[in-house]
Amino acid sequence: MIGPVVDVHWLQEHRDRVVLADVRWYLDGRSGREAYENGHLPGAVFVDLDRWLARHASPADGRHPLPDPEVFAQGMAAAGIGDDDTVIGYDDAGGVIAARLVWMLRATGHEAALLDGGLTAYEGKLVSGPASPALAVFTPRPWPGDRLAGIDDAATGAAVVLDARDRARFRGDTEPVDPRPGHIPGARSLPCRDNLDETGRFLPVAQLRDRFAAAGVREGTDVISYCGSGVTACHNLLAMEHAGLGAGRLYPGSWSQYSATDRPAATGD
Repeated sequence: MIGPVVDVHWLQEHRDRVVLADVRWYLDGRSGREAYENGHLPGAVFVDLDRWLARHASPADGRHPLPDPEVFAQGMAAAGIGDDDTVIGYDDAGGVIAARLVWMLRATGHEAALLDGGLTAYEGKLVSGPASPALAVFTPRPWPGDRLAGIDDAATGAAVVLDARDRARFRGDTEPVDPRPGHIPGARSLPCRDNLDETGRFLPVAQLRDRFAAAGVREGTDVISYCGSGVTACHNLLAMEHAGLGAGRLYPGSWSQYSATDRPAATGD
């Protein structure tokens, strides 16, 4: 299987053999589709996170629970992504949003990777307007249980639990969207955006390994990754894999689910 991260040079050499997927989405409510139509990489299709990569939000399940496999398959087919396609996902945020699509594809056995640096790494002219991809055939596959964790798994402390949100939200200094501030007791802060350098590209593998080691993660460690709603948590999982540290598990409900319960919350570092 292709590695979880490729650079623009790899993309240039393999462009005619991959599908480029633009997965822009913004917590502040801006339209990812509008951003895509204003300018995207040539040939890229748009994948709507809210429509195809998550089902409806609820306090019981969180803000971005995984969609039914049939809905995911419908979205991929509509975007022109077929069973045998290799997908390169990107956004304008270092891959922290596109990671959700890439993780979902890789977890179900498809070839997919993040474009290192995303939109900002591309030096050519962008293309505007919508795309009209031909309908593809994408077969639904169940979400693999060994790649997922539930609220009880995250709360027991049996695994190393990583929080991908920024440190202010982890500490409970601020909470812009979820019911309560703080973090799951015992979780360790590992902001996903710190996987990147100042240009928005991934840190060298040795530095990534050091980051994870400082959080208690080494090869073979049982890891559960969460964030606000199970999106940016995927970035830590892909960074782990990129660093040769294994796959880890996603807690899809994340803090948006946990904070809606009466379970204890921790604050501070």
